[in-house]
Amino acid sequence: MASAKNWISAFRLRTLFLAAATVVLGSGLALHERSFSATVFILSLLLAVSIQILANLANDLGDFQKGTDITGRRQGPPRALQSGRISPREMKRAIAVVLVVCIVTGLSLVLNIPRPAAAVLIGLGAAALLAALFYTLGKHAYGYKGWGDLFAFIFFGPVPVAGVYFLHTHALDLRPLLPSAGIGLISAMILNINNMRDAENDRASGKATLAVKLGIRRAKIYHAGLTLASFLCFLGYNVLYEPLWYRNLYLPVFLLLFRILHDVRRKSGQALDPCLKFTALSGFLLAIAFAACINI
Repeated sequence: MASAKNWISAFRLRTLFLAAATVVLGSGLALHERSFSATVFILSLLLAVSIQILANLANDLGDFQKGTDITGRRQGPPRALQSGRISPREMKRAIAVVLVVCIVTGLSLVLNIPRPAAAVLIGLGAAALLAALFYTLGKHAYGYKGWGDLFAFIFFGPVPVAGVYFLHTHALDLRPLLPSAGIGLISAMILNINNMRDAENDRASGKATLAVKLGIRRAKIYHAGLTLASFLCFLGYNVLYEPLWYRNLYLPVFLLLFRILHDVRRKSGQALDPCLKFTALSGFLLAIAFAACINI
Protein backbone atom coordinates (compact mmCIF):
# COMPACT_ATOMS: atom_id res chain seq x y z
CA MET A 1 0.00 0.00 0.00
CA ALA A 2 1.29 3.43 -0.94
CA SER A 3 2.35 5.73 1.88
CA ALA A 4 1.04 9.23 2.52
CA LYS A 5 4.39 10.59 1.30
CA ASN A 6 3.92 8.77 -2.00
CA TRP A 7 0.46 10.25 -2.47
CA ILE A 8 1.63 13.76 -1.63
CA SER A 9 4.32 13.35 -4.27
CA ALA A 10 1.73 12.09 -6.78
CA PHE A 11 -0.47 15.12 -6.09
CA ARG A 12 2.43 17.35 -7.32
CA LEU A 13 1.92 20.12 -4.79
CA ARG A 14 3.92 22.66 -6.78
CA THR A 15 1.24 22.61 -9.48
CA LEU A 16 -1.56 23.49 -7.05
CA PHE A 17 -0.55 27.13 -6.60
CA LEU A 18 -1.87 28.24 -9.98
CA ALA A 19 -5.18 26.43 -9.44
CA ALA A 20 -5.53 28.42 -6.22
CA ALA A 21 -4.53 31.59 -8.08
CA THR A 22 -7.64 31.41 -10.28
CA VAL A 23 -9.86 31.40 -7.18
CA VAL A 24 -7.95 34.31 -5.64
CA LEU A 25 -8.32 36.29 -8.87
CA GLY A 26 -12.05 35.65 -9.25
CA SER A 27 -12.69 36.35 -5.58
CA GLY A 28 -10.58 39.51 -5.63
CA LEU A 29 -12.57 40.83 -8.58
CA ALA A 30 -15.82 40.00 -6.78
CA LEU A 31 -14.63 41.72 -3.60
CA HIS A 32 -13.96 44.81 -5.71
CA GLU A 33 -17.68 44.74 -6.58
CA ARG A 34 -18.57 44.32 -2.87
CA SER A 35 -19.83 40.79 -3.47
CA PHE A 36 -17.76 38.28 -1.56
CA SER A 37 -18.76 35.03 0.14
CA ALA A 38 -16.34 33.15 2.38
CA THR A 39 -18.25 29.93 1.70
CA VAL A 40 -17.92 30.37 -2.06
CA PHE A 41 -14.21 31.13 -1.66
CA ILE A 42 -13.50 28.02 0.44
CA LEU A 43 -15.56 25.64 -1.72
CA SER A 44 -14.12 27.11 -4.93
CA LEU A 45 -10.60 26.69 -3.59
CA LEU A 46 -11.31 23.07 -2.68
CA LEU A 47 -12.78 22.44 -6.13
CA ALA A 48 -9.91 24.10 -8.04
CA VAL A 49 -7.24 22.21 -6.09
CA SER A 50 -9.17 18.93 -6.41
CA ILE A 51 -9.47 19.31 -10.19
CA GLN A 52 -5.73 19.97 -10.45
CA ILE A 53 -4.99 16.87 -8.34
CA LEU A 54 -7.39 14.88 -10.52
CA ALA A 55 -5.54 16.07 -13.63
CA ASN A 56 -2.17 15.15 -12.09
CA LEU A 57 -3.26 11.64 -11.11
CA ALA A 58 -4.97 10.99 -14.44
CA ASN A 59 -1.91 12.30 -16.28
CA ASP A 60 0.32 9.91 -14.34
CA LEU A 61 -1.95 6.97 -15.16
CA GLY A 62 -2.39 7.90 -18.83
CA ASP A 63 1.33 8.32 -19.49
CA PHE A 64 2.07 5.07 -17.66
CA GLN A 65 -0.48 3.13 -19.69
CA LYS A 66 0.96 4.49 -22.93
CA GLY A 67 4.55 3.77 -21.92
CA THR A 68 5.56 7.42 -22.08
CA ASP A 69 7.37 7.30 -18.72
CA ILE A 70 9.46 4.19 -19.42
CA THR A 71 11.54 5.27 -22.42
CA GLY A 72 14.46 6.13 -20.15
CA ARG A 73 14.59 9.69 -21.51
CA ARG A 74 12.20 11.46 -19.16
CA GLN A 75 13.83 14.49 -17.49
CA GLY A 76 11.35 15.31 -14.72
CA PRO A 77 10.96 13.81 -11.24
CA PRO A 78 10.03 10.08 -11.14
CA ARG A 79 6.30 9.45 -11.55
CA ALA A 80 4.32 7.54 -8.93
CA LEU A 81 3.41 4.64 -11.23
CA GLN A 82 6.67 4.64 -13.13
CA SER A 83 8.63 4.25 -9.90
CA GLY A 84 6.31 1.54 -8.56
CA ARG A 85 5.47 3.52 -5.42
CA ILE A 86 1.77 3.40 -6.31
CA SER A 87 0.05 0.57 -8.19
CA PRO A 88 -2.28 1.16 -11.17
CA ARG A 89 -5.17 -0.23 -9.12
CA GLU A 90 -4.50 2.20 -6.27
CA MET A 91 -4.20 5.08 -8.73
CA LYS A 92 -7.56 4.26 -10.34
CA ARG A 93 -9.22 4.19 -6.92
CA ALA A 94 -7.67 7.53 -6.00
CA ILE A 95 -8.88 9.08 -9.26
CA ALA A 96 -12.40 7.85 -8.51
CA VAL A 97 -12.30 9.31 -4.98
CA VAL A 98 -10.99 12.71 -6.13
CA LEU A 99 -13.58 12.74 -8.93
CA VAL A 100 -16.37 12.25 -6.36
CA VAL A 101 -14.91 15.10 -4.24
CA CYS A 102 -14.94 17.35 -7.31
CA ILE A 103 -18.55 16.48 -8.19
CA VAL A 104 -19.87 16.93 -4.63
CA THR A 105 -17.99 20.22 -4.16
CA GLY A 106 -19.11 21.54 -7.54
CA LEU A 107 -22.76 20.72 -6.91
CA SER A 108 -22.56 22.35 -3.46
CA LEU A 109 -21.46 25.57 -5.12
CA VAL A 110 -24.52 25.83 -7.37
CA LEU A 111 -27.22 24.98 -4.83
CA ASN A 112 -28.40 28.59 -4.50
CA ILE A 113 -27.85 29.61 -8.12
CA PRO A 114 -30.88 30.10 -10.45
CA ARG A 115 -31.46 26.97 -12.54
CA PRO A 116 -30.40 28.29 -15.99
CA ALA A 117 -27.13 29.62 -14.61
CA ALA A 118 -26.61 26.49 -12.51
CA ALA A 119 -27.05 24.34 -15.62
CA VAL A 120 -24.36 26.34 -17.44
CA LEU A 121 -21.98 26.11 -14.50
CA ILE A 122 -22.57 22.36 -14.16
CA GLY A 123 -21.84 21.98 -17.87
CA LEU A 124 -18.61 23.95 -17.56
CA GLY A 125 -17.66 21.94 -14.49
CA ALA A 126 -18.29 18.67 -16.31
CA ALA A 127 -16.15 19.89 -19.22
CA ALA A 128 -13.35 20.80 -16.79
CA LEU A 129 -13.47 17.31 -15.24
CA LEU A 130 -13.36 15.65 -18.66
CA ALA A 131 -10.43 17.87 -19.64
CA ALA A 132 -8.61 16.89 -16.44
CA LEU A 133 -9.19 13.18 -17.07
CA PHE A 134 -8.48 12.89 -20.77
CA TYR A 135 -5.33 14.95 -21.18
CA THR A 136 -3.41 11.67 -21.36
CA LEU A 137 -6.05 9.00 -20.64
CA GLY A 138 -7.83 7.12 -23.42
CA LYS A 139 -7.21 6.44 -27.10
CA HIS A 140 -7.93 10.03 -28.09
CA ALA A 141 -5.97 11.84 -25.34
CA TYR A 142 -5.77 15.45 -26.48
CA GLY A 143 -2.41 16.01 -24.77
CA TYR A 144 -0.85 13.62 -27.28
CA LYS A 145 -2.13 15.71 -30.17
CA GLY A 146 -0.82 19.13 -29.18
CA TRP A 147 -4.02 20.56 -27.65
CA GLY A 148 -2.83 20.64 -24.05
CA ASP A 149 -1.83 24.31 -24.06
CA LEU A 150 -5.24 25.47 -25.27
CA PHE A 151 -7.10 23.39 -22.69
CA ALA A 152 -4.75 24.57 -19.91
CA PHE A 153 -5.46 28.17 -20.92
CA ILE A 154 -9.25 27.67 -20.95
CA PHE A 155 -9.72 25.52 -17.85
CA PHE A 156 -7.06 27.14 -15.69
CA GLY A 157 -7.86 30.67 -16.81
CA PRO A 158 -11.15 32.10 -18.11
CA VAL A 159 -13.45 29.27 -16.97
CA PRO A 160 -12.49 29.15 -13.26
CA VAL A 161 -11.89 32.90 -12.83
CA ALA A 162 -15.16 33.93 -14.49
CA GLY A 163 -16.96 31.05 -12.78
CA VAL A 164 -15.76 32.04 -9.30
CA TYR A 165 -16.59 35.68 -10.01
CA PHE A 166 -20.15 34.70 -11.01
CA LEU A 167 -20.59 32.47 -7.95
CA HIS A 168 -19.78 35.45 -5.74
CA THR A 169 -21.70 38.14 -7.62
CA HIS A 170 -24.44 36.22 -9.51
CA ALA A 171 -23.73 38.62 -12.37
CA LEU A 172 -22.07 38.51 -15.77
CA ASP A 173 -19.38 41.10 -16.41
CA LEU A 174 -16.48 41.74 -18.76
CA ARG A 175 -14.17 42.71 -15.89
CA PRO A 176 -12.75 39.19 -15.36
CA LEU A 177 -11.95 38.74 -19.06
CA LEU A 178 -8.42 40.18 -19.19
CA PRO A 179 -7.13 38.95 -15.79
CA SER A 180 -8.55 35.49 -16.44
CA ALA A 181 -6.85 35.38 -19.84
CA GLY A 182 -3.62 36.56 -18.20
CA ILE A 183 -3.60 33.77 -15.63
CA GLY A 184 -4.65 31.27 -18.30
CA LEU A 185 -1.59 32.22 -20.31
CA ILE A 186 0.57 31.55 -17.26
CA SER A 187 -1.04 28.09 -17.05
CA ALA A 188 -0.04 27.52 -20.68
CA MET A 189 3.48 28.73 -19.79
CA ILE A 190 3.78 26.06 -17.10
CA LEU A 191 2.69 23.33 -19.49
CA ASN A 192 5.06 24.61 -22.17
CA ILE A 193 8.03 24.48 -19.77
CA ASN A 194 7.03 20.95 -18.78
CA ASN A 195 6.77 19.91 -22.43
CA MET A 196 10.06 21.55 -23.41
CA ARG A 197 11.76 19.71 -20.57
CA ASP A 198 10.33 16.37 -21.72
CA ALA A 199 10.40 17.03 -25.48
CA GLU A 200 12.95 14.33 -26.29
CA ASN A 201 11.09 11.71 -24.27
CA ASP A 202 7.71 12.76 -25.67
CA ARG A 203 8.98 12.64 -29.24
CA ALA A 204 10.36 9.13 -28.66
CA SER A 205 7.04 7.92 -27.22
CA GLY A 206 4.79 9.52 -29.84
CA LYS A 207 3.43 12.27 -27.59
CA ALA A 208 3.07 15.19 -30.01
CA THR A 209 2.89 18.12 -27.59
CA LEU A 210 3.01 21.65 -28.96
CA ALA A 211 6.66 21.89 -27.87
CA VAL A 212 7.45 18.77 -29.89
CA LYS A 213 5.61 20.13 -32.91
CA LEU A 214 7.26 23.53 -32.71
CA GLY A 215 10.74 22.38 -31.80
CA ILE A 216 12.63 23.76 -28.80
CA ARG A 217 13.79 27.00 -30.44
CA ARG A 218 10.30 28.03 -31.54
CA ALA A 219 8.77 26.74 -28.29
CA LYS A 220 10.98 29.23 -26.45
CA ILE A 221 9.83 32.03 -28.75
CA TYR A 222 6.25 30.92 -28.08
CA HIS A 223 7.00 31.08 -24.34
CA ALA A 224 8.20 34.65 -24.69
CA GLY A 225 4.95 35.49 -26.49
CA LEU A 226 2.89 33.93 -23.69
CA THR A 227 4.79 35.93 -21.06
CA LEU A 228 4.37 39.23 -22.89
CA ALA A 229 0.69 38.55 -23.67
CA SER A 230 -0.04 37.79 -20.00
CA PHE A 231 1.60 41.07 -18.95
CA LEU A 232 -0.42 43.00 -21.52
CA CYS A 233 -3.67 41.37 -20.32
CA PHE A 234 -3.14 42.57 -16.75
CA LEU A 235 -1.86 45.96 -17.85
CA GLY A 236 -4.86 46.31 -20.16
CA TYR A 237 -7.22 45.62 -17.25
CA ASN A 238 -5.71 48.47 -15.27
CA VAL A 239 -5.77 50.85 -18.22
CA LEU A 240 -9.47 50.12 -18.78
CA TYR A 241 -10.74 49.83 -15.20
CA GLU A 242 -8.15 50.88 -12.61
CA PRO A 243 -6.22 53.97 -13.75
CA LEU A 244 -5.19 54.97 -10.19
CA TRP A 245 -1.41 54.53 -9.98
CA TYR A 246 -1.35 52.60 -6.71
CA ARG A 247 -3.62 49.92 -8.17
CA ASN A 248 -0.82 49.10 -10.59
CA LEU A 249 1.63 48.22 -7.84
CA TYR A 250 1.25 44.48 -8.46
CA LEU A 251 2.72 44.73 -11.99
CA PRO A 252 6.39 44.46 -10.83
CA VAL A 253 5.59 40.81 -9.99
CA PHE A 254 5.99 40.26 -13.73
CA LEU A 255 9.72 40.89 -13.26
CA LEU A 256 9.80 37.38 -11.77
CA LEU A 257 8.15 35.90 -14.87
CA PHE A 258 10.48 37.79 -17.19
CA ARG A 259 13.41 36.53 -15.11
CA ILE A 260 12.10 33.00 -15.54
CA LEU A 261 11.81 33.66 -19.29
CA HIS A 262 15.51 34.55 -19.29
CA ASP A 263 16.27 31.18 -17.67
CA VAL A 264 13.99 29.34 -20.10
CA ARG A 265 15.89 30.84 -23.04
CA ARG A 266 19.24 29.60 -21.70
CA LYS A 267 18.32 26.20 -20.29
CA SER A 268 17.05 22.90 -21.64
CA GLY A 269 16.07 19.43 -20.46
CA GLN A 270 16.15 18.76 -16.74
CA ALA A 271 17.63 22.21 -16.06
CA LEU A 272 14.18 23.64 -16.89
CA ASP A 273 12.50 21.80 -14.00
CA PRO A 274 12.93 24.56 -11.36
CA CYS A 275 11.24 27.00 -13.75
CA LEU A 276 8.00 25.03 -13.34
CA LYS A 277 7.80 25.64 -9.60
CA PHE A 278 8.87 29.27 -9.85
CA THR A 279 6.32 30.00 -12.60
CA ALA A 280 3.49 28.50 -10.53
CA LEU A 281 4.58 30.43 -7.43
CA SER A 282 4.92 33.66 -9.43
CA GLY A 283 1.40 33.21 -10.81
CA PHE A 284 0.05 32.69 -7.30
CA LEU A 285 1.90 35.73 -5.99
CA LEU A 286 0.61 37.76 -8.94
CA ALA A 287 -2.99 36.79 -8.16
CA ILE A 288 -2.62 37.77 -4.49
CA ALA A 289 -0.93 41.07 -5.32
CA PHE A 290 -3.53 41.85 -8.01
CA ALA A 291 -6.45 41.13 -5.69
CA ALA A 292 -4.90 43.26 -2.94
CA CYS A 293 -4.08 46.23 -5.18
CA ILE A 294 -7.47 46.52 -6.89
CA ASN A 295 -9.14 46.49 -3.47
CA ILE A 296 -7.02 49.20 -1.90
